[in-house]
Amino acid sequence: MSAPVILVTGGYDNNIRYWDATSEVCTRTVKFADSQVNCLQISQDKVLLAAGGNPLIHLYDINSGDDRPIVTFEGYSSNVMTVGFQKDRRWLYSCSEDGTLRIWDPRTNHVSRKYDCGCAVNTVALHPLETELISGDQSGVVRIWDLVADKCREECIPAADQPVRSLSM
Repeated sequence: MSAPVILVTGGYDNNIRYWDATSEVCTRTVKFADSQVNCLQISQDKVLLAAGGNPLIHLYDINSGDDRPIVTFEGYSSNVMTVGFQKDRRWLYSCSEDGTLRIWDPRTNHVSRKYDCGCAVNTVALHPLETELISGDQSGVVRIWDLVADKCREECIPAADQPVRSLSM
């Protein structure tokens, strides 16, 4: 028998729901007491769940029966819009409406890098080679952040004054 396909949802009701996607049954509900849930990401190995709200990120152990987060990342002053994992879970990345991108160390729950975009950042994605973050912001700018050089390498404006809401590679 194969393992169930897990789907996780979150929203403005402050709840994170785990679903057995095959049977369409909600198997667990976790209260995200701090705010609404803006974004969710399951680690590649399906061990951790990152949930972003306003203005923080909670990290949960998916296989634990404990509904409390194992780590909380604080420091944003507004909504966290995207959160993601480096493939080996050595670090997390995120962006916020406060205009920053951040890289977090999950062992210490501290920011290891912070990049200022100057306006609300709506989305960020990690390049498959894990050497760049690509962000899209409210002013319509897409930035490529070189993680080796530790700086913004390139900016482009696909459509002036049109917010970039989502991007994918």
